[in-house]
Amino acid sequence: MKNNILITGGAGFIASHLIDQLLAEGTWNITVVDDLNDFYSPEIKRANVARHLGSADYKFVEADIRELCALEPVFDEGTFSHIVHLAARAGVRPSLSQPRLYFETNVTGTLNLLELAKEHGVKQFVFGSSSSVYGVNGKIPFSEQDRVCRPISPYAATKAAGELLCHTYSHLHDIRTVCLRFFTVYGARQRPDLAIHKFTKLIAEGKPIQMFGDGTTRRDYTYIDDIIQGVRASMDYTGSMHEIFNLGESQTIELKELISLIERSLDMHAVIDRQPMQPGDVPITYADITKARDLLGYDPKTKIADGIPKFVEWFNSTRSPALT
Repeated sequence: MKNNILITGGAGFIASHLIDQLLAEGTWNITVVDDLNDFYSPEIKRANVARHLGSADYKFVEADIRELCALEPVFDEGTFSHIVHLAARAGVRPSLSQPRLYFETNVTGTLNLLELAKEHGVKQFVFGSSSSVYGVNGKIPFSEQDRVCRPISPYAATKAAGELLCHTYSHLHDIRTVCLRFFTVYGARQRPDLAIHKFTKLIAEGKPIQMFGDGTTRRDYTYIDDIIQGVRASMDYTGSMHEIFNLGESQTIELKELISLIERSLDMHAVIDRQPMQPGDVPITYADITKARDLLGYDPKTKIADGIPKFVEWFNSTRSPALT
């Protein structure tokens, strides 16, 4: 018998790769919810959905997680053993100008899904969180035991709030909740607003790229295949009823070196437009993945020096105004 799973944000970057994996396994009935909003081109999201529409094990529902009345029919039509909640308004900088939208989507939307999980007896709830919850963390690498009560952007605050809601519903309603703190995910189908995709596109077009700060900020970039391995393991996790895991590569790279990797992979030179550091940005992200290794068997394989050429190969294969 196949398991029934609900994946929110299912037209997005990470979720579309997870769906690839689950369809290949052949043991899941997959229902996807996504509102196809215009944070970035809905055509990109529709292309992600189109990859899966031919499967009898896949169903797409266009709905906004902020609207409880739009979600209720989805739950009335079937019983889900799992929810993987990846829908969110993403990005630190846009959240500075639209904090109410971020709160409504990331907090109210998460609350709606937890309420429905409670009412319909869902036992495994996986929540896509973010390394941004760590804020300006003086201790590196970042551990799940570190305090996360000082976020420096509305986006980070909403993700921390989502984790707290997961803990509350796990405690009160016997739902196993697994919160995954993603560390800057990249790879094929990456959102076009994220640095690697944006830089690659601009360099390929001979346009300037904005480098905020002096180029010494460091990020822990995580290749999509490694993230999917961690997400998939979290779906099978049967340990404590509420858990938080870092999913990163546990290596960092400076911004200016990242740009150099992209230049070499494209065999082109970047035109740099230097800008001051932006509010809400942190100087470093760096994941301690000991816990995920021990409890999930998480084992990232792709180093950034190998992942960037893979991304550029995908980028070059799909270059068109609609998809890049």
